[in-house]
Amino acid sequence: VQLQASGGGLVQAGGSLRLSCAASGRTFSSLSMGWFRQAPGKEREFVAAISWSGISTYYADSVKGRFTISRDNAKNTVYLQMNSLKPEHTAVYYCAARSGRYYSTQSYEYDYWGQGTLVTVSS
Repeated sequence: VQLQASGGGLVQAGGSLRLSCAASGRTFSSLSMGWFRQAPGKEREFVAAISWSGISTYYADSVKGRFTISRDNAKNTVYLQMNSLKPEHTAVYYCAARSGRYYSTQSYEYDYWGQGTLVTVSS
C-alpha cells in the first residue's frame, strides 16, 4: 500500500486546513486509517482514526470538536479537516493504514505510512 499525504501548509491561528491521504496498491475499503503527528522535538502522537467503513471514528482528546476524520472509499482517500487551528497544532502530519476493519490509536499497529505533510500554524 502506498500512501500520499497532501494539504499541509502555513495557516494563521484560527484558520482551517484539510489534509488528504490517497491510497493505492490495495483495496482501500479493507483498511482502517489513522492520522498521527510529530511536532519538533516531540514523539509521534495519535490524532484521529477511522474504521474501514467510515462508521466509527476516534479522536485524541486534544483535537476533539476541532478536527474531523472522514474517508471516501470510492476515491481511496482519507481526510482530516482541521478547524480553529492553534500554534500548538504545528507538526508533520502522517497518515497510516492498517489491515482490518477496526482502527487503532497505537502507531505500531499500523502497517503502512505516508511521507507526512507539514502543517505550520502561525500566531
